[in-house]
Amino acid sequence: MPTMPRTDLLLPAEPGQRALARELYALAAELPIISPHGHVDPALLAEDRPFPDPARLLIVPDHYLTRMLLSQGVPPAELGVPSRDGSPVETDGRRIWRRFAAHWHLFRGTPSRLWLEQTFTEVFGVGTALSPATADAVYDELAARLAEPGFRPRALFERFNIEVLATTESPLDDLGQHAKLAADGWGGPGGRVVTTFRPDDVVDPEFDNWPANVDRLGELTGEDTGRYAGYLAALRARRAAFVAAGATSSDHGHPTARTLDLAPAEAATLYDRLRRGRAEAGDAEAFRAHMLLEFARMSLEDGLVMQLHPGAVRNHNRWLHARHGRDVGGDVPQATEYVHALAPLLDAYGNDPRLRVVLYTLDEYTFTRELAPLAGGYAALYLGAPWWFLDSPEVLRRFREAVTETAGFYNTAGFVDDTRAFCSIPVRHDVARRVDAGFLARLVAEHRLPMAEAAETIVDLAYRLPKRVFNFGESQ
Repeated sequence: MPTMPRTDLLLPAEPGQRALARELYALAAELPIISPHGHVDPALLAEDRPFPDPARLLIVPDHYLTRMLLSQGVPPAELGVPSRDGSPVETDGRRIWRRFAAHWHLFRGTPSRLWLEQTFTEVFGVGTALSPATADAVYDELAARLAEPGFRPRALFERFNIEVLATTESPLDDLGQHAKLAADGWGGPGGRVVTTFRPDDVVDPEFDNWPANVDRLGELTGEDTGRYAGYLAALRARRAAFVAAGATSSDHGHPTARTLDLAPAEAATLYDRLRRGRAEAGDAEAFRAHMLLEFARMSLEDGLVMQLHPGAVRNHNRWLHARHGRDVGGDVPQATEYVHALAPLLDAYGNDPRLRVVLYTLDEYTFTRELAPLAGGYAALYLGAPWWFLDSPEVLRRFREAVTETAGFYNTAGFVDDTRAFCSIPVRHDVARRVDAGFLARLVAEHRLPMAEAAETIVDLAYRLPKRVFNFGESQ
């Protein structure tokens, strides 16, 4: 049986639709990348140092990979994941790589395998298929590429054709790396690398070291965060600093989508209880919910787009969190309700087109039932791309099928890669463009959309929409 060319990756199997999809994909394939939400360390580009060995680049920081091996009994320490207490972990990159390759079969059918294989071939030009037998050969090929000047971070940024890359920082970050990028002509307003305001560590009372974080916020801004009014003033001050550093959006990773509009005196009383360590049941959730209203008000003042990423139960694997800390694969999704949760925010500001709120979910059952009708009925709402556990070709397709009939294409915000894995950025965007080409090709084949409109739409989805929604301007 003949195999489809790799150029048809993820395109429809039906020949007529595949031909249409090829035409549409060709229109999007070489467009610049707009990456409005991700977690690449800005130091990577500010310092522009050579990447470390292949294992430390591709395996150690990728919790998609390390959590899968943990599920099969391989502890993160054997894959080089740093420990919280300084206990020994594997440091030999080649040994880490061999151990990973020995378990490569675990990733059959997963997006992680797709991204890695495409990264090997498209980014590094390595055509050898990974297996336990070829582990050393692939490692050596990758290591040789990483030693070349053309594979330094800034050189790859240029080759990836990234127009804008948004990183994510805490209000407690001094933004020094972004200042260096701006001095080099890479950052600041209108720059190629911009920051994003992520205030969870000073907003969520259940975050590790929240009281100390709030104290530090006061020190950074010269505001009295012992008082609620001073706390709000401190947040406004840090938002202003982020805007000056090029930020166009904020990001909020709350456990739920709940919003709450408290009177100022009620909010101050709640804040005082939390600061004094006298919290009552439900106080932390109520405070997080109220702060989303406060941030919406701040967004109307400073123009930052709000991104809401609810639904993750953080650190569900308590052993993993105790040994290795946050963001190493110990989180899981939960069911998330939006209709009632967002009502206070939408009652206050949902019909104000000056506000932009980009909603994400880890609960795809809400695509049709809640998210598409909400985005299709409120001027302030946009739907973010499938995120994290849902970032796969299958869910990207189901997303378009589920939301387009109610929200259309233009109440969505374009693709976000949401990654720390810098070298996978072009691969992930390419996957989204291929999936969209296939979806649009079906609409054309079914005589539901003229080819000319499909051609315009795929360019909008890949480039124009994220640029407009996230306020990156007409040109960069």
